[in-house]
Amino acid sequence: MSALTPKQQLDELLPYNLVATRRWLTSKGMTRHAIDNSLKSNRLKPLAVGVYARLETPLSWQSIVCSLQSMADHPIYVGGLTALDQQGLAQYLSATPVKTIHLYSDGKRPAWLDKIEGNVRFIWHGTKTLWAEGLFSVESFSREVGWQQGLPALKASCPEKAFLEMMVDVPNTVSFDHANEIMQGMTSLSPNKLESLLKNCKSIKAKRLFLWFAEKQRYAWFNKLDLADIDLGAGNRVIAKRGKLDKKYLITVPEHLYG
Repeated sequence: MSALTPKQQLDELLPYNLVATRRWLTSKGMTRHAIDNSLKSNRLKPLAVGVYARLETPLSWQSIVCSLQSMADHPIYVGGLTALDQQGLAQYLSATPVKTIHLYSDGKRPAWLDKIEGNVRFIWHGTKTLWAEGLFSVESFSREVGWQQGLPALKASCPEKAFLEMMVDVPNTVSFDHANEIMQGMTSLSPNKLESLLKNCKSIKAKRLFLWFAEKQRYAWFNKLDLADIDLGAGNRVIAKRGKLDKKYLITVPEHLYG
């Protein structure tokens, strides 16, 4: 069998609409000489130092994230508010010129991610202080979200996990009202998944907030939760400044949402 030409290698390793680093391409057998020739012949275009796309590629945030997930040696997930949005659960998002994408990983943020020009801002959330070791890569807590036919689906947190991830951002970048509206649409969550996630979540704030938002809706799934082994910590937590203290979950919440 004859060896692939550089063009054939590119077609195989880097489909249109995806991104690749020089390191990744060479790890897959493409020589530095072949990469340099592809740049000279305009089959590749540089996006940042050592980061390339096909010349005809219309880049999107999905292109970049799908590429990240394909190249990384550790799990990277679309999570939090972005995962809820991709699954039709975010209710509304602010109409800003720059789109914010929330990514979750126990690995290091790639330096080149900030050097690609575009109207996207990637927020990198380290998961070592949020989830117990090993839970982050459990497949039952993820969803595959299709974005373009013929290309790999995006890996995203399931709604149960995404809502807990989003709680860390309340009220700094996600308002209490927005989170409350999202919870109003989460009518069919899995009690079994939630119990496992709550047991393995390291953030006391996220757990208390989640339970406070959930209990307000009085859904059937909430009544099935066994909270006996859930560590909710001790002492009061000020989350809403000048808010009212919820005496059950010991968090301050906006007075207009209290009760």
